[in-house]
Amino acid sequence: MELQNIEIHTQDSDVEVAHKINSMELHNWINHLAYVGEELKSLVTFFNSQSSRKWMEREKLSQRFQIIMFDNNVIHRQLQNFLDSRTSIVECLDMKCNISFIQEHEKCRRMYQFHIDKYRKMKDTFFTDLQRKINEQVKSA
Repeated sequence: MELQNIEIHTQDSDVEVAHKINSMELHNWINHLAYVGEELKSLVTFFNSQSSRKWMEREKLSQRFQIIMFDNNVIHRQLQNFLDSRTSIVECLDMKCNISFIQEHEKCRRMYQFHIDKYRKMKDTFFTDLQRKINEQVKSA
């Protein structure tokens, strides 16, 4: 995980502070999506393994995880592109330019949060179903 060393100074303007906080948040999202991507690879590998087939008959769930993995990669790239574009913030000379970056950040926040919520719900469903199947196996043994 890449740590970002962004310092907020007392002489920073409110806009500069907002941009620095947004940059830290954006780095956090990107790092989290990279982790989610690795987790999704593991889950898809599990679904494709022979041992999982006796536990899970749910190919649709596997396909849904693959779709989420695709979405995760797309959103990760979009956030990285936005982070790369933020280098031009220093060139902002008026409030309109600053507001544009702040609005884009909020759009990214909503996209990230929606994706993570969808992923967590699907993962919760998977683990609940897996736990139920394990419990059924234990009871029948």
